[in-house]
Amino acid sequence: MGAVWLGAMAYSLAVVQPRAARFFGDSPRERERFAVALAAGARRPVLAAVALLAASGLGLVLLEDDRGTGWWVLVALKAALLAAAAALFAYVSWRLWPARLFATGDELPSHRRRFYSVAVALTAIVALEFVLGAAADALA
Repeated sequence: MGAVWLGAMAYSLAVVQPRAARFFGDSPRERERFAVALAAGARRPVLAAVALLAASGLGLVLLEDDRGTGWWVLVALKAALLAAAAALFAYVSWRLWPARLFATGDELPSHRRRFYSVAVALTAIVALEFVLGAAADALA
């Protein structure tokens, strides 16, 4: 599930957003309509995926025998990063999207930049979770 999230974020940043910018060119409102259409209904599935990641991670941790301190530190960091990613997603969903939806044409570029920055941060957080998972696996 985490791989799907990371893949979707990376694909959006590297392919969808740049192509949408080129396709819609001088039509910022049409580009916004496209972005809204892509994002419509995504909150619940993403939150469900985050909950599934958390539940499956917790289940796997509970199945583990006693591990060393380093392993537990990595698992705790992964959990903290998942919580940070969920909080960032909630911030985007309930704060940034409404502001972007009601933004004037002059405000749209700053909203797009903010969205891009948050998307990069979210992608980095999810990627770091993968690195920590590999490190924890190596310690196991």
